[in-house]
Amino acid sequence: MGITLTGATGRIGRSLVAALQARGEAVTVLTRNPERARQTLGQSIDAHRWDAKTEPAPAEALAGRSAVLHLAGEDVGQRWTDEVKREIAESRELGTRHLVEGIRALDAADRPATLVSASASGIYGDRGDQTIDESAAPDAGWLAQVCVAWEREADAAEALGVRVVKLRTGVVLDAEGGALGKMLLPFKLGIGGPVAGGKQYLPWIHRDDVVGLYLAAIDSDACRGAINTSAPNPVTNKEFSKALGKALHRPAFSPVPGPAIKLLFGEMGQIVTGGVRMVPKRALDLGYAFEHPEIQEALRDTLAKG
Repeated sequence: MGITLTGATGRIGRSLVAALQARGEAVTVLTRNPERARQTLGQSIDAHRWDAKTEPAPAEALAGRSAVLHLAGEDVGQRWTDEVKREIAESRELGTRHLVEGIRALDAADRPATLVSASASGIYGDRGDQTIDESAAPDAGWLAQVCVAWEREADAAEALGVRVVKLRTGVVLDAEGGALGKMLLPFKLGIGGPVAGGKQYLPWIHRDDVVGLYLAAIDSDACRGAINTSAPNPVTNKEFSKALGKALHRPAFSPVPGPAIKLLFGEMGQIVTGGVRMVPKRALDLGYAFEHPEIQEALRDTLAKG
């Protein structure tokens, strides 16, 4: 029946496409630039043009699919100007709304059975050392409310008879980019270390387990609603820094003060100086077996693949 993806050319999207193709799925991607998608994913990829912010998703890319995986959204890891904040919010809220509008336009028999939508650990805000599972209420901050709107738009597909799963993803370990990619150079130079005291928790997860949870969300009808997409053993920023230094055989004792992060990243720095001790209760209850549950092994494997 096939799977349709948005955000397929991103780091997680590329891994998902490869995993789906490896198990014989027919993959369709929705993208602003089909030719670029083909250059990234292979010329044989079934790519359809879609401007997520301005129009419903095209029916021909959704009809008869068993699932839609929605990963598209502006990168949060950049300095938050007013324009960037607007793009972060609109790319998620409007993009998801227009995706669901595309599903709504289909006859009931042609609608995909499942929508798996990305969300983020940012929905919980900064929770100190409190252990947070999926039952926790959202934070009132700006980023958390972006996530609330994002999830609300995905939930609208339930009224159409679609099973909706929202994967609240933490910091994905990937040597090619993201948070870890930004950390590698200073740590390799021996000037890495804990940030803003290092007591804040980091809800990390290996890229393989992000892919694994997306596949589990497709395959299991028991997967519904919000699922925290992070490893079962969250660590503090200080513990993460120590593990990364050990994996790179470099010291990790150069602390980075909070004011320096604020100066460098502005408002976005709150993601780095704050944290949440997020645990994947629903994933564990559903029987998902994490490939990389411990930070030291997960970093070693990530760096070896990078």
